[in-house]
Amino acid sequence: MTAVETAQPERRTLTGALGTFTSRHAAVLPTIAAVAILIVLLVGAQMYFGNFLTARNMSALLLDNAYLMVLAVGMTFVIVTAGIDLSVGSVMAFTGIFGASLLASGVPLVIALPAMLVSGAAIGLLIGVLVQYFNVQPFIASLAGLFLGRGLAFVVSLSSIRVEDPALLWLQSTRFRLGDWYITPTGIIAIVAVVIGALVMHFTRFGRTVYAVGGSAQSARLMGLNVARTTVMVYVISGLCGGLAGLVLTAYSGAGYPRNGIGTELDVIAVVVIGGTLLTGGRGYVLGSMIGVFVYGTIKTIISFMGAEQSWTHIIVGGLLLLFIVVQRAIVARSERGS
Repeated sequence: MTAVETAQPERRTLTGALGTFTSRHAAVLPTIAAVAILIVLLVGAQMYFGNFLTARNMSALLLDNAYLMVLAVGMTFVIVTAGIDLSVGSVMAFTGIFGASLLASGVPLVIALPAMLVSGAAIGLLIGVLVQYFNVQPFIASLAGLFLGRGLAFVVSLSSIRVEDPALLWLQSTRFRLGDWYITPTGIIAIVAVVIGALVMHFTRFGRTVYAVGGSAQSARLMGLNVARTTVMVYVISGLCGGLAGLVLTAYSGAGYPRNGIGTELDVIAVVVIGGTLLTGGRGYVLGSMIGVFVYGTIKTIISFMGAEQSWTHIIVGGLLLLFIVVQRAIVARSERGS
């Protein structure tokens, strides 16, 4: 047997093994791609700038994007059910300025914080009820939530409200250091939100139901799963994360502002999709969404290092989003052929 004849079976074996791997792990491939893109960005930036991969820059990556990471957790739940939530930016703005107003009035943080979370969850509950019980499309229902949240934010105040409560400012000003590395309480909140979201999605009955509803709501009903409660709850979770993100952003900026979060809902959807969650529902990972946030934050940091306009961030993220949507469609098509 010649060397060429020996190499051909080996190539066929390698191709077959690769095909088997992609078929069995199709759902995780976009997330693996996101991790690869993040590594390429970090290594490329370090090679170009020479001082990019420093403890200070990497610590700031979490610090600057903590609110986005919290929002991405809630959005992952929604998109896995094949829904969408356009209200998250407005909910974050409303809960942020609502909490700042309460604190400015002398209300302690232990009361203001639950009020922020409940108000965010209430808007999410409204959207969930519209989607489930009134058969309103998620896009329209959450668009109504967007206008409601933004309107309520302007009702609270037309201008920014500065926060001087030491308990809230402590969340951002405190640094827990390990050498040159550091993390703030807001960063810890974001990490805890990701961990809880991942555990709920993968190790609870509710999480399994979320995936089932996203795969096929009709099949989930036939299996005896509570589709209605699950659909409503994912929007409540998204609203709750919006309230928590309002707290994080208010602590980060030191003020509540009614125009905060304009366009943030699109950023959140982008990072969740880049992280591997399929817009068609049924597949996605909270940890993948965290990777998507880091990709987004790394791109922003690289743009800042280059001294270019931040509009390039949206251009690059838009290109990545298109790429990942194409990849997702290819995965779905392959899965349908396989079934």
